Amino acid sequence: MSSVTPLLLDTHIWIKYQNGSEDIRPAAKPVIEAAAGRGLVFVSVISVWEIALLVRLGRLSLSRSVTQWISEASSKPGIQLLPFTPEIAIASIDLPELMHKDPSDRILVASARVEGLTLVTRDRDILIFAKSIKLAYLQA
Repeated sequence: MSSVTPLLLDTHIWIKYQNGSEDIRPAAKPVIEAAAGRGLVFVSVISVWEIALLVRLGRLSLSRSVTQWISEASSKPGIQLLPFTPEIAIASIDLPELMHKDPSDRILVASARVEGLTLVTRDRDILIFAKSIKLAYLQA
């Protein structure tokens, strides 16, 4: 029996996963599904904030209110909300400077490092940074 890796979904991957998008790489889908089947898919609370911000700025449109979407998405089987802890907050500030300044991305990377999770993303800048610090990642 193979082991299942606990995952942290980047905000855009969570949106695609929740909405059933075919835009997630075929190789990543079974990995996410296997982790979800074991309750090992995590979503940072910062992603909730980021989704609300994107909707507010008109850069994301949801089929229902942000509150309803978040409630449904965070209660999907296998999904766990990961809190934004003081340790993660400090770790996000202590990341090397070559990590870009976007606070949401820094918090996601720090969350994965602190909690020992594999970060699932398609963000090119995060992928480059993850390689440089040897952070486990899955390109989705």
